[in-house]
Amino acid sequence: MENPGESKWTKSDASSEPFPYCCSACDSSEEPFRGKVFRNRTKARSMSTPSAPCSAKFRRTQSLHGPSPVTTFGPKACMLKNPKAVMHIQDPASQRLTWNKPPKSVLIIKKIRDASLLQPFKELCIFLTQQKNMIVYVERKVIEDPAIANESFVSVKKNFCTFREDYDDISNCVDFIICLGGDGTLLYASSLFQQSVPPVMAFHLGSLGFLTPFNFDTYQSQVNQVIEGNAAIILRSRLEVKVVKECREKEPVEETSLIITNGDSEPKHKTMQYQVLNEVVVDRGPSSYLSNLDLFLDGHLITTVQGDGVIVSTPTGSTAYAVAAGASMIHPNVPAIMITPICPHSLSFRPIVVPAGVELKIMLTRDARNTAWVSLDGRKRQEIAYGDSITITSSRFPVPSICFRDPVNDWFESLAQCLHWNVRKRQSHLSSEEEEF
Repeated sequence: MENPGESKWTKSDASSEPFPYCCSACDSSEEPFRGKVFRNRTKARSMSTPSAPCSAKFRRTQSLHGPSPVTTFGPKACMLKNPKAVMHIQDPASQRLTWNKPPKSVLIIKKIRDASLLQPFKELCIFLTQQKNMIVYVERKVIEDPAIANESFVSVKKNFCTFREDYDDISNCVDFIICLGGDGTLLYASSLFQQSVPPVMAFHLGSLGFLTPFNFDTYQSQVNQVIEGNAAIILRSRLEVKVVKECREKEPVEETSLIITNGDSEPKHKTMQYQVLNEVVVDRGPSSYLSNLDLFLDGHLITTVQGDGVIVSTPTGSTAYAVAAGASMIHPNVPAIMITPICPHSLSFRPIVVPAGVELKIMLTRDARNTAWVSLDGRKRQEIAYGDSITITSSRFPVPSICFRDPVNDWFESLAQCLHWNVRKRQSHLSSEEEEF
């Protein structure tokens, strides 16, 4: 378990309990999360807890889930904690951001090669360094952009700390993250942290803003509220993905891979592990043949997917590739994993939802006519041959995304905004066709 440093989340008690957090009906007001704690500002009462001996009436909680694993039922019955549980669910209305000490460092993720973001990026950096006296981390390729290499910005850049992706580890250096751009910036920020993720504040400055609830017009007041701890958060679950590939002759082994030798002198296979926020896509790649994939659930063969491929997504990723392939949209607070076939050849397999925490395994069938390809959040694309496997389960390290209002209202507002964006795009397309006609 990592040792949280200064300006991080609140430290947990001396307990080494690995549970992310408890329910709001617990006696404690602190919920440990891998050595860090979310402290509730308000206590929510579950409807399944015994009534207090008073005449006060409690309103129904806003929880989207069933009873918590530690909630009692009647005077004597209860549900015990599961020591193997990946995550526990609390009332989304009670998920609040708090700091043990004021944050001192911030990571700014900016969309590359976008001239419209240069001015907001400069304003934000000047505000954080000069007015808030914070340490700003930026990626080296952002600083190397010639568009920001002017004299007025030189003094500000001297206070930056730079890093390189896949080379420098900043997991223990950053207190929170600010993203400038579209949804891709949040996905990129998630990929930089393969374990505990700092809180993420995402501004909508890109083409699509389903995961970016903040507008940049009033960024100073909004950033001040986050620094003061006055914000709600939503825990976006991630997938822990293990890609196991057999070491074949004349095949180079990546230095970053975990090599498993099985006790022999030469490695038999290599395992690569990833944290995925949106989805894992297994498709047929450049081949013209259909994919034939065996899908296992907790070791049991569920079905064989015959088609263009399969999508395994989180609730956050349900509004991305999965919904385009015919799946339903799921709120990020729902603990689930979605499995969606891509253009299935038969009608026997439709999109399904399984509980978070189950283990999925995908392999090529014995009679597969071609290999498959896997991509993780649109990155790390690699070929999967017969004998290789992809194991997927819920991660213990969610992404704490800072809300503009609260988890429920932000999600429905993003749905409405995306709908209006599609309508405007369609109207613009029709208007251009009429002008050409």
